[in-house]
Amino acid sequence: MKRTALIMAGGKGERFWPRSRVSLPKQFLSLTDDGKTMIQLTVERISPIVDITDVYIATNKNYKELVKQQLPGIPEENILCEPVGRNTAPCIGLGAAHIARKYDDAAMIVLASDHLIKNNEIFTETFKEACDVAEKGANLVTIGITPNYPETGYGYIKYDGSSRDGNAFQVEKFVEKPVLEVAKEYLADGHYLWNSGMFVWKVSTILDNFKKLLPESYEALMKIKDSVGGSNEEAVLNTEFMNLEAESVDYAIMEKADNIYILPGNFGWDDIGSWLAVGRIKKTDEDNNVVNGNVVAVNTKNCVIEGGEKLIATVGLRDMVVVDTPDATLISTKENAGEIKKVLAALRESGRNKYL
Repeated sequence: MKRTALIMAGGKGERFWPRSRVSLPKQFLSLTDDGKTMIQLTVERISPIVDITDVYIATNKNYKELVKQQLPGIPEENILCEPVGRNTAPCIGLGAAHIARKYDDAAMIVLASDHLIKNNEIFTETFKEACDVAEKGANLVTIGITPNYPETGYGYIKYDGSSRDGNAFQVEKFVEKPVLEVAKEYLADGHYLWNSGMFVWKVSTILDNFKKLLPESYEALMKIKDSVGGSNEEAVLNTEFMNLEAESVDYAIMEKADNIYILPGNFGWDDIGSWLAVGRIKKTDEDNNVVNGNVVAVNTKNCVIEGGEKLIATVGLRDMVVVDTPDATLISTKENAGEIKKVLAALRESGRNKYL
């Protein structure tokens, strides 16, 4: 069966402000030492399984040129521009509609554009097996990350250890982000995995689930599918996309559907959710600092310091994040780094949109 991929790349990456901006969000930045952007790494990672002509990028029109510049091998018709962001279910439905227009049926891998994977070989083998499970029948497959500490920032998925297909287990339930004590219980239980937001299914399977669980969205998707390649494609998309229910695919489909399987992912996954992730993905110095740019750090420990040509000098800092760009500088404790969105909200309220 033909294997395809949809890469979701419409996010704003707000927790990586001030480097990530509305005009150049996180997925189009290089945050690793190899100089490749997050979206380039994602496409490269899936290339052993999916030909680049069968990779689709879901984004918005503001980022279409960025996609073309960074991924010149992607056919332009595979760059899907959502009229407005409406969560992951509409995004995935749009991708499925386009793939269904091209092929009678196909396996469809769904990935985010801003995850980091440390072991690409294990990643490839995991997704090959996920495709095999999805292609066997009307199975919806997700990849769960084996937890190594009690994380409270991720959702979890509990699986049935007695019901399996190879390395894939039947899903018992999805659970929301837990408080610390509950996260510790999940870790001790051994049957909970982090919800990575990565999926594999046949296009026919996901569309059948839209038809069953989101019938109005399904009708809109079929109209979009029929318009692909026609002179009215953009007009139909602009009209019908607003008829798609603005829900996450987890809530709208995965938590309600049958035949849900999960494969444990042990390939070194990180969702690069905030500046704290930089400390996990880049080399640290002898004081456990991650330093990039023209920096002098004196008696500074456990910090992330990102800059450019302008000198940054720190003295006596502990557990801080300092990010300097030509027009904005962020200074935050690591503990409060997750509150960067409040800065952006304050900028919007005060009309200082040029900094967003």
